[in-house]
Amino acid sequence: MSNILKVRNVNDYGSYLGCPARHPLVCVIDYAEVSPIRHSLNNYGVYGIFLRDDADVELDYGCGKYDYNEGTLLCVAPGQVGGKEDNGERVAITGWALLFHPDLLHGFPLERRIKEYSFFDYRVNEALHMTAEEHDTLVSLMRQMRDELGKKTDELQNRILVGYIELTLNFCQRFYNRQFLTRKIDNSDILIRFDRLLRDYFDEKFQLKLGLPTVQYCADRLCMSANYFGDVIKKTTGETASSHIRRFVIRLAKNGLAAGESVSQVSDRLGFEYPQHFSRMFRKMEGLTPSEYCRNLRS
Repeated sequence: MSNILKVRNVNDYGSYLGCPARHPLVCVIDYAEVSPIRHSLNNYGVYGIFLRDDADVELDYGCGKYDYNEGTLLCVAPGQVGGKEDNGERVAITGWALLFHPDLLHGFPLERRIKEYSFFDYRVNEALHMTAEEHDTLVSLMRQMRDELGKKTDELQNRILVGYIELTLNFCQRFYNRQFLTRKIDNSDILIRFDRLLRDYFDEKFQLKLGLPTVQYCADRLCMSANYFGDVIKKTTGETASSHIRRFVIRLAKNGLAAGESVSQVSDRLGFEYPQHFSRMFRKMEGLTPSEYCRNLRS
């Protein structure tokens, strides 16, 4: 059975590395101070942001390697498992880790907004590859948080720490947006494969067994997490992945209606459970019903 480190609170991981506890809900670790360390496969009950400067994990993207040598950023959320199982080996690593418990966010706006940061659900191969300037920005924030943790506790400390965490998350989002933009060629390739996948789905009549294709299905077939896939499509096309799927379905529907199929026939062929569901989607996307569309074709 796998030897999994249960990180129920932030200092479970800190104590494993020999890092002193400074706060019950926040932990900032400078790996250079605790290295060399043993690997650990972690089951997280906390949020974690790991800035790794070493090349321990091969982090490729598609078929290319990227020249962001200052570090990679991995983010995890409660309920996720990540890392590498302890094999007794001690490895020298550099970088930083920030762990914070969901309880820290109680009463702060970030508690509601944290689900907007989709990068917490990205896979390892979707990690952020930072430029030197981006790396320095995050290291500066890590140092400031650690300095704050070293000060005497007062009624403002948690507010200040949450402010630093939110600022860190916003910078991470900015850096990810930059990464999506600098990988336009690869994103275009993903879009081409997405459209090919949708064509094959309907050509092979999967819709008759599985219904309409979902974002999760497409992401799995393209070997991406649903969040990363959705963000790539949004940055590349300006619309959500689910909206892209619906537009593809509506194009197929228009072709069928123009060829003389009835609304019911098109609905059945495309995998809708009921014709009303098809008509509702068509009207939402096109501003008129399938029947009105057919009348316009004949007029």
